[in-house]
Amino acid sequence: MAGTWEKLEQKGAGPGARSSHAITLVGDTAYAFGGEFTPRVPVDNTMYAFDLKTQTWSAPDATGDVPPPRVGVTMAAVGGTVFTFGGRDLDHKELNELYSFDTATRAWALLSSGADGPPHRSYHSMVADADAAGGGRVYVFGGCGDAGRLNDLWAYDVAAARWEQLPSPGEACRPRGGPGLAVAGGKVWVVYGFSGEELDDVHCYDPATGKWAAVETGGDKPSPRSVFCAAGVGRHVVVFGGEVDPSDLGHLGAGKFSREAFSLDTETGAWTRLDDGAEAEHHPGPRGWCAFAAGEKDGRQGLLVYGGNSPTNDRLDDIYFFAPVLEAAS
Repeated sequence: MAGTWEKLEQKGAGPGARSSHAITLVGDTAYAFGGEFTPRVPVDNTMYAFDLKTQTWSAPDATGDVPPPRVGVTMAAVGGTVFTFGGRDLDHKELNELYSFDTATRAWALLSSGADGPPHRSYHSMVADADAAGGGRVYVFGGCGDAGRLNDLWAYDVAAARWEQLPSPGEACRPRGGPGLAVAGGKVWVVYGFSGEELDDVHCYDPATGKWAAVETGGDKPSPRSVFCAAGVGRHVVVFGGEVDPSDLGHLGAGKFSREAFSLDTETGAWTRLDDGAEAEHHPGPRGWCAFAAGEKDGRQGLLVYGGNSPTNDRLDDIYFFAPVLEAAS
């Protein structure tokens, strides 16, 4: 198994270099929000749109309850609506507002805050599980809270417009920041993360039974890591990059980053290294704290990767699409 990296051209005035931001896909348009250029300093609160077909950025004026600038924020889309949750503001305060952004009207709306949903957090993970009727759930897991790292799972029911706290994974799944979170094979997968040290465990939650399970994995297993890209593609969880050794300066510095891509077969528990063998200019190189999203480009399912932090502690402004070649279901 392998895959192909494609570096995308960028026309128009885009977000520029940043990390700790978020991106999500609605059809052929990627929406980007939040992040930092200088460590811990939010850049702006503009919602940028990137047309994958023309590879052009735009940022038309938005209306409504526009969120204040933030870092460590997450986004996910259901239908034509983008949801964004949490993050950390300029004063390093953890946030817990849930906003929606209507991509047709470019109107923001504040959906929940305070005690209405998950506790305050940043550097958590968020993923959508849409249904055929146009509704679905948005899941939020883990992150850095007011009193330390978290391992709770919440679901926002889009049709009912309400949060639900789901069962706890228990002590086997340590509280963590920067975990991978993906929907694959009808289950929610928590992959790796940072809990004072880089982790390499995998857990899954089955919405049908309300049960958690620790998952034993094998094969060509990735080294422990956090703040990496993770996406559900069919029955696989595809991961790329991430921090494999934290900086002594914490968030102010650059740790050691990976340039590897892997896939986890959620049916067999087997990891596989994905290596396209491309020339260096066609590969993103080592990075972490990226914005990423699962999606489709030119009929291929894969992973969109935008920006992040580099081994030199320089923020990045490039965009890549990775189309993995995965083993078909037997």
